[in-house]
Amino acid sequence: MKAKIMVVAALVMLPLLGFGQKFAFVDTEYILNKIASYKSAREQVDKLSKQYQSEVEQGYADVEKMVKDYQSEQVLLTPEMRQKKQQQILDAEKKVKDLQEKYFGREGALQKKQEELIKPIQDQVYQAVKDVATEGGYAAIIDVAASGAVLYSSPRYDKSDEVLKRMGY
Repeated sequence: MKAKIMVVAALVMLPLLGFGQKFAFVDTEYILNKIASYKSAREQVDKLSKQYQSEVEQGYADVEKMVKDYQSEQVLLTPEMRQKKQQQILDAEKKVKDLQEKYFGREGALQKKQEELIKPIQDQVYQAVKDVATEGGYAAIIDVAASGAVLYSSPRYDKSDEVLKRMGY
């Protein structure tokens, strides 16, 4: 947090020190929410996430039921049958954990879907911001949506609508 404040303070102080750099800001959250294809992609990813979460929760519920069933009947089971049931429970739990990793892990299906649907739109926004910065001669454009360090920004320096315009929205 201190590092972010120091960076913002340095950016604010540079023009006062005579360096004359120009700075602006954008709100990528605002920009993305104005893009219909982003909203649609976000809805698809959210729907898929809920579906995956439901499957994983059902798997854990099934394992929990297996444990309860085992606990209620274990006194009636032979040692071999107990061991077999315990192994079935462990296998079922591993299967659910593997499913969770398959869906939500670093290389999981949800991450891949986000990269497929959302990343191209984010890349377009980044390119438009870069173009606005280059053409406007800005030394830096700060994203107020991504940084909690910007406590105030004048609407005069907000280039969000310019980025949207450059993107054709």
